[in-house]
Amino acid sequence: MKSIRRTILLSTLAIGALCAGGMAQARDLTIALATEPSSMDPQFHSLTPNIQFSETLFDPLVRTDANAMPVPCLAESWKVNGNVWLFKLRPNVKFSDGSPFTADDVVFTYARVPKVPNSPSSFTLYLKTIEKVEAVDPLTLKITTKGPSPVLLANLSIVPIMSKKAASGPAPEGKTTVELNRGDGLVGTGPFKFASWRRGAEIVLERNPNYWGPKPAWDKIIYRPITNPAARVAALLAGDVDVIENPPTDDLARLEKNPKLHIQKTPSVRVIYVALNQSKEVPPGMSGTDGKNPLTDKRVREALSLAIDRSAIVARIMDGVAQPAANLLAYPAFGTSRKYSTVAPADLAKAKELLAAAGYPKGFTVSLGSPAGRYINDQRIAQTVASMWANIGIKTDVETMAPPVFFKKRDSYSFSTYLAGWAAATGEMAHPLTALVATHDPSQGMGTTNWSHYSNPELDRLIVDASKTQDDAKRAEMLQRAGEMAMSDYAILPLQFELSVWAMKQDVRYGGRSDQMTLAQDITLAK
Repeated sequence: MKSIRRTILLSTLAIGALCAGGMAQARDLTIALATEPSSMDPQFHSLTPNIQFSETLFDPLVRTDANAMPVPCLAESWKVNGNVWLFKLRPNVKFSDGSPFTADDVVFTYARVPKVPNSPSSFTLYLKTIEKVEAVDPLTLKITTKGPSPVLLANLSIVPIMSKKAASGPAPEGKTTVELNRGDGLVGTGPFKFASWRRGAEIVLERNPNYWGPKPAWDKIIYRPITNPAARVAALLAGDVDVIENPPTDDLARLEKNPKLHIQKTPSVRVIYVALNQSKEVPPGMSGTDGKNPLTDKRVREALSLAIDRSAIVARIMDGVAQPAANLLAYPAFGTSRKYSTVAPADLAKAKELLAAAGYPKGFTVSLGSPAGRYINDQRIAQTVASMWANIGIKTDVETMAPPVFFKKRDSYSFSTYLAGWAAATGEMAHPLTALVATHDPSQGMGTTNWSHYSNPELDRLIVDASKTQDDAKRAEMLQRAGEMAMSDYAILPLQFELSVWAMKQDVRYGGRSDQMTLAQDITLAK
């Protein structure tokens, strides 16, 4: 058996720091969240606020570090022979309830993923290349993939391991999402354990006394959802919280001059985009189209894209804390095309010509849905896009709402168009092409967050073939072609790549992550 055993040149303390944070004098840590998790169920919604929370309660087999590189966690090592992967699991690991962690818990966890009902963005995306998961013995796991799976490790890092004992139940998925939201079955091997959740007010975690790694820096973690950016800053300045996510971009210069604060800026892999509902029927919020859906016409989609001045949005709305996007991943990320490395300038004249050629010289009306506070300046960006579309005769009714409400309405196809974001933890893992553009088929892990009805079988084939190709150069070329196909068809309209920002008290430090997650276990006291 050909071994590609990963050797990570980290001491035990350093590995523990990746999963648990550094050693420090213990105290409570209060974090102001921009968006509250929509659920405690670690498999309900592939959404950054949910994932970052679950990664503090649970451990995956393999974790990604701040730069999105896989490192050992519950799996100490692994080797592969063709389509067969063998993982040696970390011994003497216990769940927060004291029960031992074994390979059976991994088998249970992965089997549960496709059984979770009503998932807005299913975790099947990360397990779609797996054919079989088997427990060889308590500390050995065998995974057989459907073919070569070059990004399996990165994909597994997103799926935290649940306790079979605690999370089993009579429902097909075991403990239901409703039960897990109450804390029933919410048992992990992570550095903290669940204490309480008062929706809209706070989530409290306590140190896990059975944690296998170094003692966490904090006795207790308190998450406070504060959706208003100005209110988050006020809470930080008042000393009510230790760390805040996404401080207002127009406040950054002032905050950086405050000697009592520390500001952390980290490049991210999150793209903010506008999706266009391309169903055959006229979507909600659309009128003036004579019973047709003009968004199915490539010329109309191109016109909408040409009307958007992405550089102006970055300069005026984001105060430079972003990068204009011409693709779903920033070049030169793996598998991205140089052809779409820079954005095309807005061209209102050409946009109007395209609309006229498509039969809509006077435009029409659409709705544009957007969350309020999920992404940096999301409401302002949506309003700006609407005003830019108005310049070519597209009247846009902007509908903004709390993130949980927005995602439910988006998933029920309640908008003609919508603004959202997607973060890929690496250039390939959870690739936005797979999640956002591939034909919607969650059972196959394809198009899990494609709510636009866009479908292109040739593009689907390229994505699937790339996921099975071990040769890096060939895989990159396939992804480049798929990306070019999606962008040239205006399947989706990328707007910008966010720059992640955190503000914190001067005695607290967080290095930030490219995936934008705020991991409490990686926050330390300043030295």
